[in-house]
Amino acid sequence: MKPLEYFLADERATIAVGEGLAKVVLAQAEQIGKSPSPLIVYLNGDLGAGKTTLTRGFVRGMGHQGNVKSPTYTLVEPYELPPWQVYHFDLYRLGDAEELEYMGIRDYFADNCCCFIEWPEKGAGILAKADIVIELAYQDEQRTVELRAFSARGEAVLESYSQRQK
Repeated sequence: MKPLEYFLADERATIAVGEGLAKVVLAQAEQIGKSPSPLIVYLNGDLGAGKTTLTRGFVRGMGHQGNVKSPTYTLVEPYELPPWQVYHFDLYRLGDAEELEYMGIRDYFADNCCCFIEWPEKGAGILAKADIVIELAYQDEQRTVELRAFSARGEAVLESYSQRQK
């Protein structure tokens, strides 16, 4: 599957991408009658490019009503949205990838989990492979987003997402 590319005119458009991905994940789980395998999403982009904003859209799309903040200082923000667990990681301040082993990173990749990971290169060699890689980039005052699948799970999500955009 070729990458999906979109222009993001504003913050609302970035949130809408995350919400759209959440709707796909929820619909796929409903179709199979259970939580599917974990969804691992890597988020790439410069500081301020919209990684947390897109994740906010996903978390809210999964049903969270409260604040969605950046986990820059905590490393991970968990959102319990039964039966789902959504984890938002920000590895920007991670000193050594081995620290992820000490925090039990593998436990976050269970069947009912969706993990959004900012600065995934900081966890190289430790993190689970990405199903989807999202690249956010500046284009003047706006942004662009590119979504690429790296697994059958990622392809299924992006194919459904693409169909919903038509």
